[in-house]
Amino acid sequence: MPELPEVETTRRGIADILTGNIVAQVTVRDPRLRWPVPDTLHTLLQGQRILSVDRRAKYLLIGFEHGTLIVHLGMSGTLRVVTAARAVEKHDHIDLMLEDGRILRYRDPRRFGCMLWHEASPATHPLLAALGPEPLSDTFDASYLKQQLARRQAAIKLVIMDQHVVVGVGNIYASEALFRARIHPERPAATLKKREIDALVDAIKATLSDAIRAGGTTLRDYVDSSGNTGYFQLQTYAYDRAGDPCRVCTKPIAEIRQGQRATFFCPNCQK
Repeated sequence: MPELPEVETTRRGIADILTGNIVAQVTVRDPRLRWPVPDTLHTLLQGQRILSVDRRAKYLLIGFEHGTLIVHLGMSGTLRVVTAARAVEKHDHIDLMLEDGRILRYRDPRRFGCMLWHEASPATHPLLAALGPEPLSDTFDASYLKQQLARRQAAIKLVIMDQHVVVGVGNIYASEALFRARIHPERPAATLKKREIDALVDAIKATLSDAIRAGGTTLRDYVDSSGNTGYFQLQTYAYDRAGDPCRVCTKPIAEIRQGQRATFFCPNCQK
């Protein structure tokens, strides 16, 4: 599933192309996404200028003067900028043709993503209103996380994956951040000391920043807006390395299940 780094990589890839451009035509081949694509999308967008391309958590926010197109890539979705000469493939569900002739094409084999319209501030949309702070923002700091962890007995990995606590720390990046901070993923959240919370905040920010620079992590069929795969998976310390030697201490990386998801960690380095 595309996570925050993959979505941010996509945003950066399309922002300069879309911003200031005008939507000339909208083609919806299959509206049956996680929620139905608005049947008025063509009327809403045709002839309208794109003012901004932002991101909130794993949602892309394409801003117009009269509202916002909210896009989620689901489990297998991609947004690619293509030319009109590019053949339409089976899972290419939506095209936004731009005035300059290029096309923003939404592809989603599993159709778990969404493309929704919201006229008010996107922060008021039900999908976004209750989300926690952005992990790379100044709002997400050790003082904030300490307050969130107090009295929580749930495992720290599950807490930092809670989108109400902080957005965008998905399964891969939670395992990696906890490895960098040298914290065992099963530790009750409330037991973390100040120095550990400081280290965890720094590790989350560094892990996500590194993943963005690497173009995200390629799992299944994720590609960016140009069709390129990410390569962060080539430099992971813990994720998907069960049985391999730890890159720090050479002891085998372990794998457990938490919340029906795989967790990878070093039993020697992470306490």
